[in-house]
Amino acid sequence: MSTGPGADSAPVPDHDDSTDTTAAAPSPAATAADEQPAAGEQSRGMFSSLRIRNYRLFATGQVVSNTGTWMQRIAQDWLVFSLTGSSAAVGITTALQFLPMLLLGLYGGVIADRFPKRKLLLLTQAAMGLTGLALAVLTLTGHVAVWHVYLMALLLGIVTVVDNPARQAFVAEMVGPGDLRNAVSLNSANFQSARLVGPAVAGVLITAVGSGWAFLFNGLSFIAPIAGLLMMRRQELYEVEPTPRAKGQLRDGLRYVAGRPELIWPIVLVGFIGTFGFNFPIWLTAFVDDVYHGDAGTYGLLNTLMAAGSLTGALLAARRGTSRLRLLVGAALLFGLLEIGAALVPSFWVFALLLVPIGMFGMTINVTANSSVQLATDPVMRGRVMSLFMMVFMGGTPVGAPLVGWITDAYGARTGFVAGGVISALAALGVGLMLARIGGLKLKVHVRRGRPGVVFVSRYPEDEKQLAAAAQPA
Repeated sequence: MSTGPGADSAPVPDHDDSTDTTAAAPSPAATAADEQPAAGEQSRGMFSSLRIRNYRLFATGQVVSNTGTWMQRIAQDWLVFSLTGSSAAVGITTALQFLPMLLLGLYGGVIADRFPKRKLLLLTQAAMGLTGLALAVLTLTGHVAVWHVYLMALLLGIVTVVDNPARQAFVAEMVGPGDLRNAVSLNSANFQSARLVGPAVAGVLITAVGSGWAFLFNGLSFIAPIAGLLMMRRQELYEVEPTPRAKGQLRDGLRYVAGRPELIWPIVLVGFIGTFGFNFPIWLTAFVDDVYHGDAGTYGLLNTLMAAGSLTGALLAARRGTSRLRLLVGAALLFGLLEIGAALVPSFWVFALLLVPIGMFGMTINVTANSSVQLATDPVMRGRVMSLFMMVFMGGTPVGAPLVGWITDAYGARTGFVAGGVISALAALGVGLMLARIGGLKLKVHVRRGRPGVVFVSRYPEDEKQLAAAAQPA
C-alpha cells in the first residue's frame, strides 16, 4: 500500500492484480505490440519528474556518482587490457562484475521487496564507494594486479545484486505512477550525461597520471547520492509496505512474470541484447588497439560518441507518453543491423559516427523495456520483477562476455562485433513474431496509394470488421 501525497488518488499501473499470479489469455482483438498508456501516465513534459524535490535530490546525487562510475569503467577496462593485452581478460572482468546478478539476482529482488528501499540504498551506495577507494589505493601505490581488479569487480557485482532492483523500484516511490515513465527516461538520460563526461575525463587522466585517480574519484563520488538519500522527506515518498517474510516469494515472482506476455517477452528480448549485443568494452578496446591503433584517448572518444547517442535516445524517450512494444522490437532490430554495419566499415570516422545511432537505439531498447515492465507490474511485486529484468539484462554478461571475448581474440574485432549484431537482430525478429502471434496480428502489405505500405492487422476477420465499423464517421 502506498503512502505519500496523492497516494489515494494516484493511478495504479496496468494489471494491478496482486492477488492473482496467473494471467488470462489475451482476447483475439488484443495486441501485445501496441498497448495504451495507463491513466495518468501521459507525458507532462520532458523534465516533469524534476519538479518533485525527492527526485531532484536523487538525480543530482546520481549524476555525480554516475560520472565516477563511467570513469572507473573506462579505467578498469584499459588497466586490465594494459596488464594482459587480452580482450578475453576484459571480458572476464566484465563477466565477474555481472556474475552475481546471474546467480543471485532474483534473491536481490526478494530483499528489495522485503526491506525499506531507501535504507537499502544507503548501505549499497556506501559499499560501492568503498570498492572504488580500495582499487584506487592498490593502483596508486603500485601494487595492483589483475586478480585485484577481478576481486573488486566481483565484490561490486555482489553489492549490485541488491542495489539494482532497490534503485529501480525506488524510482516509483519517489515520483508515483503518474511520472514513472518520465523518471525512468530521465534516469537513463542522467546516466548517459555522465557517460559524456566520464570517459573523456578518464581518458585524459589515464594518459596523464594513470588509472588510480579515476578510481579515487569514483569512490568519493558516492558521497553525493548518500547525501541526497539522507536529505529526502520521507512523508513525500509513495512508500510501498515491505513484503513480510514468507515461503515461496521467489516462486511467486517467477510465476507472476511467466503468466504475463507483456512482461516475459520484453525481458526475453533484453536478455538476448544484454548478453550478446552490449559487449562494447570488449569490442571497442579491440577496435582501438588492433584495428585503428589508438590509445586510451581514442577509447574515451568512442565511448563519448556512443554516450551522445544514448543521451539523445533517453531524452526522446522522456518526451514520449507511451512505451509501445513494437517500438522496442523495431529499435532492437535496427540496433543489431547498425552493429553489423559498423563492424564492416573500413573508415575510423564512419565507425565512430555509427556509434551515435547505435547508442540511441540501445537506449531506446533499455528505456522502453524498463518502463513498460515497471508500469505493467503490481507495486508489491516490483522488486522481484525488476530483479529478473536486470538479471537477464546484466546477468547474461557472464555468459556472453567471455564467449564474445574469445571470438574477438580468435577471429578479430570485426567478426566479434558482427556476431553480436546478428544475434540481436535475430532476437528482435523472433520476439516480434511471437508478440504478433500472441496479439492475434498478421502482416499485411498495402499497395494502394495513400495507405501505409506494411501494417499489422488482426488475424480474426470479425475483429477487422468491428474495427472498420468503429472507424466509420457517425
